[in-house]
Amino acid sequence: MRLLGAVLLVIALTTGATPATADPAREAAARGDTRYTSPWYRGAHRIMIPYGCTSLPYYAPDPRCSDDRGFHHGIDVRMKCGTPLRAGRRGWVTGTDDLGPAYGSKVLRIRNYEHDWDVVIGHARRVLVEPGDRVRAGQRIARAGENGAPDGFHLHFEKRAVGGGLSTAVRPRRLLALHRRR
Repeated sequence: MRLLGAVLLVIALTTGATPATADPAREAAARGDTRYTSPWYRGAHRIMIPYGCTSLPYYAPDPRCSDDRGFHHGIDVRMKCGTPLRAGRRGWVTGTDDLGPAYGSKVLRIRNYEHDWDVVIGHARRVLVEPGDRVRAGQRIARAGENGAPDGFHLHFEKRAVGGGLSTAVRPRRLLALHRRR
């Protein structure tokens, strides 16, 4: 917990953001009118940060991106605190010890061997399942929060290879079955 606090303090000092104050760049990204529905959550919500290259200061420069931009390995979806998260597909809950503090202390990984993917979900307020649990599509698995995120309530979704690290992350849009809604 002390390490997480130190990480948030460094982010706050280098970006001007604090855990209680949203980052203006992320706020601007979330102001668009486009909202997305998904079987993973109810309602339609805005995407704060899409997958791919970003100029936001939270990400170290990445060789895949031009102009010293960083790379965001998932999709951040803005949600009210406590918004229920449901499993969009079936799978097994696995451990998260290897993920590190960037996802917060309430992080979830669901594995689907049939389709060869893991989904990593970060910044939850509360996780309702444990490693070893089998989840079915539609089952309530967590609640949205800002745990470990200095910029407001949202959930971070990543799609990875089974047991893979950050380098195996791919665009999660299809896994989340995102549909535009205006």
